Amino acid sequence: MQWYQKTVNETIRAFKTDPENGLTDRSVFDRRSKDGTNTLEESKLTPGWQTFLMQFKDFMVLVLIAATLISGLLGEYVDAFAIMAIIIINGCLGYLQERKAEKSLAALKALSAPQTMVLRSGLWQKVPSTDLVRGDIIRLQAGDRVGADGRLLSADRLQIDESALTGESLPVDKQTNVLEDDSLPLGDQSNMSFMGTLVTRGSGTLVVTGTGMQTAMGSIAELMNTSGQTTTPLQRKLAELGKILIVGALLLTAAVVFLGIVQGHDMYTMVLAGVSLAVAAIPEGLPAIVTVALALGVQRMIRRNAIIRKLPAVETLGCTSVICSDKTGTLTKNEMTVKCVRVGEEEWRVHGTGYSPEGTFQRRDQIGEADPKQSQHLLQLATFGMLCNHADIQENDEGAYVLNGDPTDGAMLTLAMKAGISRAQLREEFSVQKEYPFDSNRKMMSVVVQNRKQEYFVIVKGAPDYVLSRCNRRLSNGRVERIGASEKALVTKQVDEMAQDALRTLAIAYKRIPSLEEAATLQLAEDQLILVGLAGMLDPPREGVKQSIRECQQAGIKTVMITGDHAKTAEAIAADLGILRTGGRVMEGRHMAEMTVNDLANEIDNIDVFARVSPAHKLWIVQAFQKRGHVCAMTGDGVNDAPAIKAADIGISMGKTGTEVAREASDLILTDDRFETIQSAVKEGRNIYENVRKFIRYLLASNVGEILVMLFAMLLGMPLPLVPIQILWVNLVTDGLPALALGMDQPEGDVMKRKPRPPNEGVFSRGLAWKIISRGFLIGIVSLLAFLITYEETGVLIEAQTVAFLTLVMAQLVHVFDCRSDHSIFHRNPFQNMYLVGAVLLSFVMVVAVVYVPALQPIFHTVPLDAREWLLVMGMAAIPTFLLSIFHLKKS
Repeated sequence: MQWYQKTVNETIRAFKTDPENGLTDRSVFDRRSKDGTNTLEESKLTPGWQTFLMQFKDFMVLVLIAATLISGLLGEYVDAFAIMAIIIINGCLGYLQERKAEKSLAALKALSAPQTMVLRSGLWQKVPSTDLVRGDIIRLQAGDRVGADGRLLSADRLQIDESALTGESLPVDKQTNVLEDDSLPLGDQSNMSFMGTLVTRGSGTLVVTGTGMQTAMGSIAELMNTSGQTTTPLQRKLAELGKILIVGALLLTAAVVFLGIVQGHDMYTMVLAGVSLAVAAIPEGLPAIVTVALALGVQRMIRRNAIIRKLPAVETLGCTSVICSDKTGTLTKNEMTVKCVRVGEEEWRVHGTGYSPEGTFQRRDQIGEADPKQSQHLLQLATFGMLCNHADIQENDEGAYVLNGDPTDGAMLTLAMKAGISRAQLREEFSVQKEYPFDSNRKMMSVVVQNRKQEYFVIVKGAPDYVLSRCNRRLSNGRVERIGASEKALVTKQVDEMAQDALRTLAIAYKRIPSLEEAATLQLAEDQLILVGLAGMLDPPREGVKQSIRECQQAGIKTVMITGDHAKTAEAIAADLGILRTGGRVMEGRHMAEMTVNDLANEIDNIDVFARVSPAHKLWIVQAFQKRGHVCAMTGDGVNDAPAIKAADIGISMGKTGTEVAREASDLILTDDRFETIQSAVKEGRNIYENVRKFIRYLLASNVGEILVMLFAMLLGMPLPLVPIQILWVNLVTDGLPALALGMDQPEGDVMKRKPRPPNEGVFSRGLAWKIISRGFLIGIVSLLAFLITYEETGVLIEAQTVAFLTLVMAQLVHVFDCRSDHSIFHRNPFQNMYLVGAVLLSFVMVVAVVYVPALQPIFHTVPLDAREWLLVMGMAAIPTFLLSIFHLKKS
């Protein structure tokens, strides 16, 4: 069906939908049951069995499997079976880790999926685009991603970027007329919109004609599946590091095997021990654990209302040195309330909070309440504010008034309701004939209305300086007067006075026109206006935002406020929030226009507030900070914010008020639009990186200890302190769960009191390499000493091996608590991370089981120990922690 050839009414009838009320819930359910969800077919996930088998593709594991098979052929059935069981258990753990990461990333993708405004059962509501069905009526606005294919019902200056489908770089102007051609290409179907395209300007409504694979995008669905798996810089560094460690571990293992054979040990035993040692010592699971740690960190961020869209952003968050934040909705509540109205010579104070229509009026020159109906001028401003308005305010079941729409519109709507003006009556008196939507460049919106007398009026609301520049008259004392330079200066002074009280100002203007043709263009409509007056709105700071800004400052992170508000308003709010420092500057957009990026970079460290800034200026701000060497986070919500969001080191978009264009350009989505969430995300980003360092420290130190205990024994011509099955069991019980639990560790108390981490900082910086080598050395030495002492006393090799085995495990399990802090084990409460406590207890039970369960003793070559030997084990295992704790105490 070529829907572009059908009229609007024919399309509506074909889908049995209602343009005024949309579909019912029952109809939506039936259609979704028939057509399926509005999703494109994606490449199939790797089957679970294949993921499981891939756990055994590592070369050393394959060698171990081969050696184990040989062991079985030689009659060592018990050892062969035990080693194979450990290999399979290790594979299961690796499989579970990979699946966990896949599910986390899939959930992340679902959370950041596009949303669409749809009309159902008479109410506009925001739903995931995947829920759309054929026949749905959806609304499009600048910044939206079109959720499905559809026939346009209305289009007001609507332009859509269809380059993803057609390759055409310029946005397409849309209209609603029927097109007759039988074979129009997509790019010429101007009365249609298509799934996945972007609305760049204007607004419109459409009826959905195709979903999922029935869309134009569905026919080229492979274009949506070209992106490969994202790896972070840290993951790539660790992959490279892993190759180096593999070579080092293989060389040391080869040395152990060679020395053992030279000293007369059985070749078969030494080869099997060497392969087991290589499998245990090579940290092949390190990249997987990093992925799991990142995925777990991302899940914690989601619970804190921060959705990470790109994994590399997790690392970059920890390096952030500047946060450039929008004021409205992020630093403030975005709950506009009109507090002051200036109309001509009159000044009115308005009381009440939020969007409740309950509130009183008071003249500035009078005591007590005053009736707003005493002032026709005030009523005219409130009436025009209600007419030039898209907001809707409803009382919910709890008796609270909830806004659906823009907060500025909500404030003007509430003002009119407080003044006793009924929207229903206004709709009977006036009808909107034309609209010019708000534009961030001209900072105004306009409507053309017609009253019952067939008279036409243009009503304009917007930023005072922009509206004032279009006015040549004003209302004063009920009369229309010419407005000259002196009168404009007076209005500007009134704006400044309101701004000093932290009020955001909005100007209302109008003019009467003889016919609709006099407003046929934007320039005609918004020219030679009559200024009605000013409304001053208060948008109070969010609770907790001051504390978050203070914590960012303690963390060496500069917070910069960016707003389109008047400079005085911005200055007052920034000072109240603690953003404006002593000696800090406020810069307006008009001054930026006279500078180059290099000029701005030379001054930007002294600028705390950018006022009267257009979205285009945000890109300059990002580039200027980056030229100064900062890692810059930038917030935004509009289409024009997307370049700055994309250019920033951390692009942040708004989940509630943001456009889909902004979200797709961003690395981080704030589902609650709050600054505190940015601060929490930075804190979590720092913690994730520190947790990665913790388990690198733990794993590598443990592996170093395992290699050295065997190497030193061979160098000293001693018997084997560990048999192959014990080496593999140590690797299983110490490397898996405890390392993973470290990745879930809570932030240290001073994590937000440190300076930002340099982006080029190496993984082993800040003394990590020394900690790994020194601790690994001590773990190897104490395990070997425990073996020597027991062997000297008893002369029983299996008993000495059991003591060495337990000492090695216990030293590692004590060491894991050391790794929680850069200081000492006593610096943090060990019960703060109960996941780690649980993992250590489970590992302890697993190692004790192979010592005391009779059926397992012959398999793992162990014997039960008495109390004296346990004292030796625990004493030796505690020595590394004791020595390094003393070292840290002396150092501090």
